[in-house]
Amino acid sequence: MRHEISTGEFAPVIREYAGYKSAIQGCSQRTVEEYLLDLRTFFRWLLSRDDPAVLEDPEAFSRVDVKSVDLDVLRGITQGDVYDFLMYADSDRDNHSSAKARKLAAIRGLFKFLTAKRGYLTDDPTAYIDSPKLKKALPKVLSLEEALLLLDTVASDRESHHRVRDYTILTLFLNCGMRVSELVGISLTDLNPDLRSLRVVGKGNKERLIYLNDACRAALEAWLTIRLSPDYERNMEKALFLSNRGTRFSDKGVQHMVYKYLNMAGLGARRLSVHKLRHTAATLMYQSGEVDIRVLKDILGHEQLNTTQIYTHLSDQGMEQAMAHNPLNSLRPPSADDAPETDNGDDEQGE
Repeated sequence: MRHEISTGEFAPVIREYAGYKSAIQGCSQRTVEEYLLDLRTFFRWLLSRDDPAVLEDPEAFSRVDVKSVDLDVLRGITQGDVYDFLMYADSDRDNHSSAKARKLAAIRGLFKFLTAKRGYLTDDPTAYIDSPKLKKALPKVLSLEEALLLLDTVASDRESHHRVRDYTILTLFLNCGMRVSELVGISLTDLNPDLRSLRVVGKGNKERLIYLNDACRAALEAWLTIRLSPDYERNMEKALFLSNRGTRFSDKGVQHMVYKYLNMAGLGARRLSVHKLRHTAATLMYQSGEVDIRVLKDILGHEQLNTTQIYTHLSDQGMEQAMAHNPLNSLRPPSADDAPETDNGDDEQGE
């Protein structure tokens, strides 16, 4: 669950940092908010760490005002303070390694800005703190059969007025591996005229082209006959996908739609998210054996190849086939019937 947060809750120096993340580093509003959420938790702990009554009461903790955490307070933060906060996140908030690593990244980013970028401080208390070791968990994905079932569930939902729109959205997710923020950001002008490709804006406001296969083109052609029909001609919204109100489809709207069809397809118990459809697309492409990992990196818009390499560990089918192709695969053990007869005579060991 996402919590509401405003830069107005913070001192001017933190608002300056938020502006730097957005304007200079090109982070999305969501990313900036996530950094601020973790910083707010750190600041609340910092101000109330000597008051167990506040730390043990979630309601009281949520009311701690952090606007007093200004440059003077930040200057006094030590490496020990950061370690103590991470231990609090572990023991009191039951944060896993990924959550602790994210909190440390937010604090480290702030102090890097204050020292290296602005020169407000001379010492960075996070400089020599190791990030919590992350568990190398494989992402949950749909199998090919489950992906086909999901699409068929949408196609068969004749009671829905948005069946064609929803089918197109799921087709793009499962074929192109785009993020939900990228999908909802697509405008009509981002489509290539012959539907060979479309343009999306990914993390860091970086644009990339996504090339469309036949399934995507067919789904888009069906949706565009509706989207460009007279029913929408007075709508000034340029978004490719519209909500019931005729406005750009939101992240939450897409998520709600995906959860609905996962449940209808009997896949709700898998606890899959919209982002898992992106993982599914990447896995299916890689398991085909025809997509190079470096090409997959560009398709997904990853900065580093090691981010993409997780999909190389998901190809169980490929590994099974590789084992079957071992030249020694045809060998069989000797039959028990061929074993020598047991000698019931002398049982002496050789001299």
